[in-house]
Amino acid sequence: MNQNNAGSPRRRLPRAERHAQLLETARAFIKESGTDEFTLGRLALEADVAKPVVYDHFGDRSKVFVELYEEFEARQRSALLSSLSDDMSDLEQVCAIVARAYIDCWLTEGREMAGVVDALAGSPMLVRLRRDAEQAYVAMCRELLRPIVGPIDPARMQAVIGAGDALARDVLAGALDGDHARQVLTDVVVAMAVASDPLSPGAAAQK
Repeated sequence: MNQNNAGSPRRRLPRAERHAQLLETARAFIKESGTDEFTLGRLALEADVAKPVVYDHFGDRSKVFVELYEEFEARQRSALLSSLSDDMSDLEQVCAIVARAYIDCWLTEGREMAGVVDALAGSPMLVRLRRDAEQAYVAMCRELLRPIVGPIDPARMQAVIGAGDALARDVLAGALDGDHARQVLTDVVVAMAVASDPLSPGAAAQK
């Protein structure tokens, strides 16, 4: 993957630019070769920098995975925001926007993000990252749907996250069509949005 000429002088970059370049190089490598062969030494080779530079930025390879995951979650929320329209009063339309943004972001990230999640599996750091990121996404979805259906139990929207991850993985594996996945996730969002909450005062009054 390294296209630089051997022996060519290394270009000095400001720290922030170098950090971004290293992350982009890591993402490209993981997309092509997966996470099993990824090391900080290999990242230094691909980015054409000295090993101490990479270690100074990340410390260990799990820190690279963490930052890639954080970027992914930020893009996922951004994708949802950019998909919003002026008229957000139709339940089916809003649920379709939520579902499409979630699936499409996963498909855009592709193999590398699935590999990053797998590489961090079982890590307490990933558990915390996923919890924080999912809570932020769930909060966005609840606010979008609140004007239409009222308050929604966060646990119901958490079910949307689980369904979205499973559907996206099936699409990436070639086991499911993307349009089908978007429609199924839309149906899940609608179902969770309109389901009555047995713990709410309104639901208790109806019994």
